[in-house]
Amino acid sequence: MLGLLSDLPVKNCWTLSEQIGDATPDGMQHLLRKAVWDHDGVRDDLRDYVVEHLGDARAVLVVDETGDLKKGTRTVGVQRQYTGTAGRIENSQVAVYLTYATDAGQALIDRALYLPKSWAEDPDRRADAEVPDDVEFATKPALAREMIVHALDGGAPAPWVAGDEVYGADPTLRKELENRGVGYVLAVACSHPIATTAGKRRADELGASLPKHVWQRASAGRGSKGPRFYDWAWITLNSDIERPGQRWLLIRRNNSTGELAYYRCYAPWPVPLRELVQVTGRRWTVAESFQASKGLAGSTSTRSAAGPPGSAGPSWPCSPTPCSPCTPPPNAPTIRRQTG
Repeated sequence: MLGLLSDLPVKNCWTLSEQIGDATPDGMQHLLRKAVWDHDGVRDDLRDYVVEHLGDARAVLVVDETGDLKKGTRTVGVQRQYTGTAGRIENSQVAVYLTYATDAGQALIDRALYLPKSWAEDPDRRADAEVPDDVEFATKPALAREMIVHALDGGAPAPWVAGDEVYGADPTLRKELENRGVGYVLAVACSHPIATTAGKRRADELGASLPKHVWQRASAGRGSKGPRFYDWAWITLNSDIERPGQRWLLIRRNNSTGELAYYRCYAPWPVPLRELVQVTGRRWTVAESFQASKGLAGSTSTRSAAGPPGSAGPSWPCSPTPCSPCTPPPNAPTIRRQTG
């Protein structure tokens, strides 16, 4: 871990071993390829550590996915699929991550590898990659729901959940959060259907009917160039009167371009518009977490190892699979053990 967090320009088994004083990368290879460790137990320890230092009664759980570009076909879960890393469809491995975000900071606390149907329904491919028998196909919202439930049941205080359109469009995730009394601000597409007393309407149709005076300017938090001001409007949704809680369609308008974004919102209690806006702003913290993990831990210069076979985990400097051994880089210098 200290090696990953160091300022080494290139991070692989050889450079990390040298950084910690090992003469060879054998120990690092053993850790990544053969050592047996309880990765879910480590996940829980990490969550408890984060909550101990960042825990806040106003925290937001932010869910999002990211991908690692791949050249081959043997890495678990790899296929041609959309990944935000490239902004297009590429050969990649995708995982869903959960961030715990507060005013004091944020940290990734859970992960789940997305196993596409092309993998889940191919017994030979599963066997070759040692995918556990109990791992089945699950949508990204289903993976997110499982992680959120685990975090809440594990004691992470978080009254809010935020996520993008992939998660906002899933009614099962929204229902789970409402049943638990957890508020959410989840993005939806402009074409997302919303039930009203007049029948189902598209989100953009509801937004187009708003008068000018309902828009309010507010900041969604500080960005790299200062406060992120947008115009906001919200519409109360009362079509589901049999279920408790407050529901809204939140609309964000870019002050410069006029571009609109839409969010389904829920809270078990009445809240002001500015609170929904602040939760919306927390969603960007997961991108900061991705950037920090790839920069500080050097994951962009490493080969991926997803922990035990069939699981998703952190990016490691060399692959745990025999087909991709950790070999010294060209013209690698002799590594000497540091003493003293």
